[in-house]
Amino acid sequence: MHIHQNGNQLPPIPYSIVTPGMFDGVHLGHLSLLKKLKQLSNEKGGETVLLTYWPHPRMVLHPEKPALPLLTTLDEKLELFEQAGIDHVVILPFTKAFSAWHADEFVEKILIQNLQTKILVVGYDHHFGNNREGNFEYLLHNKTRFGFEIIEIPATFIDEMAVSSTKIRYALQAANIEAVNHFLGRSYSLIGKVVLGNQKGRTIGFPTANIHLVDSEKLIPADGVYAVKVEVKNQSLFGMINIGFRPTVNGRSRTIEVHILDFHGDIYGDPIKVNFEHYLRPEKAFGSLDELKKQLENDVLSTRSYFA
Repeated sequence: MHIHQNGNQLPPIPYSIVTPGMFDGVHLGHLSLLKKLKQLSNEKGGETVLLTYWPHPRMVLHPEKPALPLLTTLDEKLELFEQAGIDHVVILPFTKAFSAWHADEFVEKILIQNLQTKILVVGYDHHFGNNREGNFEYLLHNKTRFGFEIIEIPATFIDEMAVSSTKIRYALQAANIEAVNHFLGRSYSLIGKVVLGNQKGRTIGFPTANIHLVDSEKLIPADGVYAVKVEVKNQSLFGMINIGFRPTVNGRSRTIEVHILDFHGDIYGDPIKVNFEHYLRPEKAFGSLDELKKQLENDVLSTRSYFA
């Protein structure tokens, strides 16, 4: 897969089949659209081109609002695009100046001049250009002038998938991990680096790895305890993760701590990935460290039972 930071130096593509969008989450609906793109490229002997934007438009247009938590970082999206077999990914910097472009300007400069579009595949509700003036009807009306074929993914297709990035966000905030993973077609994950914590867990026989996220804009699931699969030091292991404020030890900030089952290695400073599989329980305050230890022992049993 070829990654282009803008569309200006794109090499000549004999037959480019293009789809634009943010693709946050790269969920089953997105993957079905990408599958359609690959099908067209096989039929036409062309190459697939995915056009996306960074940063997220809401962060640029509405900086006064709370930051929109992302389901996938840019690096995660690129990895998923490659797995889907996309030939080219063009990342356009989203700026206020770019947002002011009219639909005609976007089509002429990006789709025609830069991407040499032969087929454009868009979702039924896709909009672009200043004030969202560009849509499928606009493209269809100007089809002859633009000189490329336009294919719309119909609403019925999207509705049949019953999935959206918004639904996934709500499910994560409700700790409904099974629904999240169903919508994604894979396990939801967090990627970070292991950093030094207060090491309270060691005193009761449950050492944990504190995780500092690679990207602070990534959406963190609801507070609580989860059964997870852990990827660290080229190993895939089982574990349980706690997200929250550690009320039993008077924690003052939200942390992400994972206890890896049957593992005793030194991983400080190492990259780590946790894949969420199952919600175990909410975070709660215990009367003593002994009570917390008993609960953690039960959590380990629950985690082993789940993965068994």
